[in-house]
Amino acid sequence: MTPTLVRHHSCADTATPVDPGTRARDWAEIQERMLAPLYEAVYERLEVGTGTRLLSLGCGSGLSLLIAAARGARVTGVDTDSERLALARARLLPDPGGDAGTPAGHARLVDGDPSAATPADGAPYGLITAFTPIGCSAGDGERLVDALRSAVPLAARGSTVVLTGWGPPERCATAPVLRVAGRLCDGARAPRTGGWRPWERDDLEEVAFRAGLSPDGSGRVACPFGYADMDSAVRGLLSTRLFDAAVSATDRDQVAKEVAEALHPHLRGDGTIWMPNVFRYLVCTT
Repeated sequence: MTPTLVRHHSCADTATPVDPGTRARDWAEIQERMLAPLYEAVYERLEVGTGTRLLSLGCGSGLSLLIAAARGARVTGVDTDSERLALARARLLPDPGGDAGTPAGHARLVDGDPSAATPADGAPYGLITAFTPIGCSAGDGERLVDALRSAVPLAARGSTVVLTGWGPPERCATAPVLRVAGRLCDGARAPRTGGWRPWERDDLEEVAFRAGLSPDGSGRVACPFGYADMDSAVRGLLSTRLFDAAVSATDRDQVAKEVAEALHPHLRGDGTIWMPNVFRYLVCTT
């Protein structure tokens, strides 16, 4: 699966307040697919397929689970965002009376803490993934450590855990756009908890160390962000949650305006937006 420009989504102006359901759909329809090359690269490296029992932390609207299920894996996803999880259910769980024998029909989705994802048949997970990239939201590493401490006991000894984060800032064209969140929070003297922060080279290793995991390899994957127009780009980026603290510190109108201004250097002659990025993943064992 290769990233494509996201089609135009006609809707209300980006500065209009957006309800959680609409934002979840923006994530599922616009932004989530940008990370598909990361999912596929990890699954290819780890030879995910029939026999893989996968637990996904922060599974969102379920695209990574859908790709794994298509490879034959038995998948379980956990997320605290009920709106995104509802979209994952629509994607992964069969309709009543449908074909429960399809790969997606084996999916299980859990709302809340990973400790609630105990396998129904008692067999442990062999792979845990955390595909929400950490490194640019204050406290995201701490939250991931807590989630891993709940999830790792559900996996077999020696199982694989994959952590993901942003690559070097100089190789991520989106980095200056994300800095808008930090600037707006700082300007409003907003609390740093949950706000943007610059990511560091060893963020993933720090999380692994604190969660009691042993690093066993890493990789980098190109994940360009491509949008059909400015409206889709702003809506997609705001759906990531990385600008939530900035919205609270100012308002959505201001954040949308400044994000659009930061995107302007990436605006092409045909009106599309294109930003090359590199993401990093760390393979660990329990």
